[in-house]
Amino acid sequence: MDKTEIKICGLSTEDSIAAAAAAGADYIGLVHFPKSPRHVSLDRAAELRAFAPDSLKIVLLLVNADPKLTGQAINVVKPDILQFHGSETPDWIALVRDQADLPIWKALGLRDKDTLQKSSRFEGAASRLLFDAPAKSLPGGTGTRFDWSVLEGHQHLIPWGLAGGLDADNIAEAMTATQPPLVDVSSGVESAPGVKDVDRIAAFCQAVRTYDETR
Repeated sequence: MDKTEIKICGLSTEDSIAAAAAAGADYIGLVHFPKSPRHVSLDRAAELRAFAPDSLKIVLLLVNADPKLTGQAINVVKPDILQFHGSETPDWIALVRDQADLPIWKALGLRDKDTLQKSSRFEGAASRLLFDAPAKSLPGGTGTRFDWSVLEGHQHLIPWGLAGGLDADNIAEAMTATQPPLVDVSSGVESAPGVKDVDRIAAFCQAVRTYDETR
């Protein structure tokens, strides 16, 4: 049985990182995007990265960052993975990947089958695609889900993950519908925007593991 990987995104405290590690998460996401309620400065992200145990891979999330900020973020935080959540192009992603020697994940808002087909343009550039709800006022972390049936029958050419409006109550339904190799949660484990709830983190991870055991 393959274990579904879990990413808890938008962490900003040591307590939430400890909770993610204790619950068996595989990745945590640190958001550097001032418009987000989950924003952390690069220096704070570096502190959290240093605090995180080796069991967690650190994903640093940027949105339409220019080359200077991108380089600074990589140098200061030293993430295991860089995630882009804006309108970044495949060429830009491939350039950063080659220059930084880092895996690059790209989040894509999934509107319909046509959007899904166009995602193939990231083949050879992105290490993983994260299918999320289409962007609104913020590019992610809005608690909005998309129509999971869009993914039905799709032959994925690039490793991928499922995001957008996931929580402990709907994750089994989401996984049944899409069979994702990775699930990514942010607002679904919060008590308020940007405020992670350690009990909800534990419940989400347990729900994923329970699904894995019963499928």
